[in-house]
Amino acid sequence: MTVVEDRPATADAPPPKRPNPVWALLRNSWRQLTSMRTALILLFLLAVAAVPGSIFPQRGVNRENVSEYFTGHPELAPVLDRFFAFDVYSSPWFAAIYLLLFTSLIGCVVPRLREHARALTTVPPDAPKRLDRLPHHVDGGRRAEEPAPAAAEIAKVLRRGRFRTRVRETPDGWTVAAEKGYLKETGNLLFHFAMLAVLVGVGFGQWYGWHANRLLIAGEDQGFCNAVTQHDESVLGPRVDASDLPNFCLWMTDFSSTFQENGIPKSFRASVQVSEDGGAYRQTSFSVNDPLRLDGANINLIGQGYAPVLRYTDRFGATQEKVVAFLPTDNMLTSEGVVQFPDVNIDPATNTRDPKLQMGFEGVYLPTGGDDGSAMSKYPAEDNPVLYLAAYRGDLGLDSGKPGSVYALNRGQIQDGDLTKISGERPYVLRPGEKWTLDDGTTLEFVGTRRFATISIRHDPTQFLMLVGALLGLAGLMLSLFVHRRRVWFRVVPAEGGSAIEAGGLPRTDYSGFGDEFAALTRHIKEGTP
Repeated sequence: MTVVEDRPATADAPPPKRPNPVWALLRNSWRQLTSMRTALILLFLLAVAAVPGSIFPQRGVNRENVSEYFTGHPELAPVLDRFFAFDVYSSPWFAAIYLLLFTSLIGCVVPRLREHARALTTVPPDAPKRLDRLPHHVDGGRRAEEPAPAAAEIAKVLRRGRFRTRVRETPDGWTVAAEKGYLKETGNLLFHFAMLAVLVGVGFGQWYGWHANRLLIAGEDQGFCNAVTQHDESVLGPRVDASDLPNFCLWMTDFSSTFQENGIPKSFRASVQVSEDGGAYRQTSFSVNDPLRLDGANINLIGQGYAPVLRYTDRFGATQEKVVAFLPTDNMLTSEGVVQFPDVNIDPATNTRDPKLQMGFEGVYLPTGGDDGSAMSKYPAEDNPVLYLAAYRGDLGLDSGKPGSVYALNRGQIQDGDLTKISGERPYVLRPGEKWTLDDGTTLEFVGTRRFATISIRHDPTQFLMLVGALLGLAGLMLSLFVHRRRVWFRVVPAEGGSAIEAGGLPRTDYSGFGDEFAALTRHIKEGTP
C-alpha cells in the first residue's frame, strides 16, 4: 500500500510575479514600432503625406502663389491653412510621421546589424544526418583519395568559388560545410542605413539650410547683395539667422539663350560680376547645369524672360524710364506684366502731385508676334517683338499701406473707380521705337527690351551626406536583390578504392538558379575540374 504524504506549501515561498502592465505595454509598443511591417507602413504614409505638397502651393517655395490661391479660394484656403496644407513639410503631422519612421528604422536595423555581425563570425553548421531530405541532393561519385585529402580538395574548390567553408571529422568520415551570400543581408542593412542617412540629411538640411530667389535684369548696375531684405523671397532654416548668410554681392552684365526650331530652350548663360567678403569684383558666368559655386552658397538659373523698357513723358515734359520684367506664361515666353508711374504729372511750380493723375500700364509682350493679331508668341526669341498695352489713370493705391503685387494692378482700385481705363476696349500695339500719345497729350515710348533671369540661391549643408546616402542605398539595393544566400554540404566516407561523396544543398532565400549552380558545382567536384 502506498502512502501519500500531504506536505503543506512552504509559507515563505514567493508568489509568482505578475508583469508590470505599463512596462508590458511599452515593450509591446516598441516591438510593433520597430517591426519591418510598421516601417513599410510609415514609409507609405510619408509618401502619402507629401502628396498635398505637390497639389497646393507652398509658402517655402512661392509665397505669391499662396497669396493667389487665397484670392481665388477665399473660403477654402483658410480651412486648408489650419491643416498646414501650404506648409506641408514643416507641419506637425508630417514631422510626426518623419520621426516615427526614423525611430522605427533605427529600432529595426540595429538588432539586425548585431545578428548579422554574429552570423559573419559564425562558421557554417555541420551537415545534417540525412542529406537526401534537402531540396537538392546528389550522389557525388567516388574519388581515389582517402576521405581526409578528398575533403580538403573539396574545400579548396569551394573556397575558390568564394564559399565560406568548414571541414569537420566525424565518426564515419569527413564533412565539408560551405555557405555563400552573406552580402545579401549586408546590402539590406546598407540600404536601410543609407535611408537613415538621407533622413538625417533632410532633417538637418531643413534646420541649417536656406534658400532664396531673386530676379535680375541684365545691364542694370544696381545688382544685389546677399541679404534677406534684397531677396525677392527667402526661407531660412530654424537654426539660421539672417546674419549667418554669406557675404557676397552680384550683378548680371549679360544674359543669352538659344532655342531649337520648335521653341524648346537649348542653352542659357548668365554673365555676372561677383564680389565675396567685400573683395574686388570678378567676371564669371554660369548656366543651368553649371551653377555658380560660392563660399557658402550655390546660384542656379531657374527662369528667364524679357523686361520691356518704357519711357513716359508727362504733361509738364518730365520723363521717367522704367525697366520692368514681364513674367512668362508659356514656353514661347508670352509674358504679362505691369508698368506703374506713380511720380508723374508733378506741377513744377507747386511741386505737388495729384494722385488721381498717376499712370499704370498692363499688357502682354510677345517676343515673336504673328500677323493674325493673336496675343500668343510664335517663338521665344525676339524675331518680331510686339507689346500690347492698356492704360489706366488714377490712384494706383501704392500709398494705402496695403500689400500688393508689382506684377498686377490693384484690382480693388479699378473696381472702386479710383483707377480708370483710358485706352479703350482693345489694347494699343507698340513695337520697339514707337510712341503712344494718350488723350491728355502725354506719351509712352517703347524703347526696347532687356533680358532677365531668375536665380535660386541655396545652401544645403547636408547635400554631400544625402549624395553619399543615395549612392550607398543604390549599392545596397543591388546587393540585396542580386545576391542570394545558400548552403552546401559534402559528406566524404571511406569506400573501396578511395572515398564516396554525397552532396546536398539548401537555398536560404528565394533563388531559382540555385539548382543549376548546385549541379555545376557538384559536377566539377565529381570530375575534379576547376
